[in-house]
Amino acid sequence: MRKKLLFILVTILFIPWAAKSGGYQVGLHGQKQIGMGLVGTSLIFDASCMFYNPGGLSFVESKWSISLGMSPIFGYTTFQKTEPSVYQADTDNPIGTPFYFYGAVKINDKLSVGLAINTPYGNRLKWEDNWAGRFLIKDISLQAIFFQPTVSYKINDYIGVGAGFVLATGSFNMTKGLPVQGAGGEGEVTLEGKTNNFGFNIGVQIRPTDKLDIGIDYRSKVMMEVSDADAADALFSVPKSLQTNFPAENTVATTLPLPANLDFGVSYQASEKLLLGLSLNYVFWSVYESLDFDFTTNTDGLQDSENKREYQNTLIARFGGQYTVNETVAVRAGFYYDPTPTNENYFSPETPSLNNLGFTCGFSVYPTDGISIDVSFLYIMGLEAEKNYQPDNFGGTYKTNVFVPGLGLTIDL
Repeated sequence: MRKKLLFILVTILFIPWAAKSGGYQVGLHGQKQIGMGLVGTSLIFDASCMFYNPGGLSFVESKWSISLGMSPIFGYTTFQKTEPSVYQADTDNPIGTPFYFYGAVKINDKLSVGLAINTPYGNRLKWEDNWAGRFLIKDISLQAIFFQPTVSYKINDYIGVGAGFVLATGSFNMTKGLPVQGAGGEGEVTLEGKTNNFGFNIGVQIRPTDKLDIGIDYRSKVMMEVSDADAADALFSVPKSLQTNFPAENTVATTLPLPANLDFGVSYQASEKLLLGLSLNYVFWSVYESLDFDFTTNTDGLQDSENKREYQNTLIARFGGQYTVNETVAVRAGFYYDPTPTNENYFSPETPSLNNLGFTCGFSVYPTDGISIDVSFLYIMGLEAEKNYQPDNFGGTYKTNVFVPGLGLTIDL
């Protein structure tokens, strides 16, 4: 019995909190930028500069700038078990709903302030019922909302600097099966909780000429820690004979790192109508070394655990362009490559993050001066690959497809 309980413990303690693509980071923070391949660090469109590069906000010409929007995520993952098996399973994910709101005001010619609210991290993932990996994951939901008051100052006509203080609030809910059988069926465990922490965002905008913009931005890591004081609920549903080893109501303390980002971007007004941009985004995923669990109530079968993740830093290359058709319409297109940060020895169905190709397009309609209706579309193709999760010897071939339409509104007065 002790060996069986130890096996159950191992299977329930490998619980990363989500991944849509590129780990669990989400890059949907402005429809114009999405349309250009998610390029944004050097672009000065509107108040969305507060996320992409606070230094650029001081170059926004309008007195008031407001931008808001949403990009629903339709994501699908297919798992094919290693040959000679022909077993296949698919996800049936709820629609993800990342959103953003930016509002800024120009105090004078040099000073601008504003507030950014967006969702840089999150995911919703649900595998089909009774799938082969249900003891690793059934479904998971993660969302982190960032509130960022921001100040930006234009030193001169060529350089602007900016900084934002970040309050991050996060919530998660995860359910997985337990390999124990009772009259009511298999056991399961659900973890759910909320937490808050702080970070910052700083950036520099350089405008050597009227046609060239250079941006550098650094967003700090945020450690989303669920401590002993506000530990997450750990709810077990198991046969009565095992309830003493798995208390029906328990709590667990843990930490999920939201990694830092260092971004560099260049944009160039190639002609009166054509704007080109590129950016390099370096993501410090190596901060995610392990996922540790500290249960408030321990038993012979439920001990604290340290679980390796060993993510690796990644560099994302993005390219995009905008063509102004006339005074009322602008069209956009872009492309990017986002390599997976996951370790090849610890690739699990909770984080089906593959090497991704992203293809984007979009347009804006300007019905009147100072107002634009912004539309974007993003398709992410996860390159098919055979992966293995060594702790459970669970392996197979994964492939992913993600479709993200987006709609936004921008008001500049």
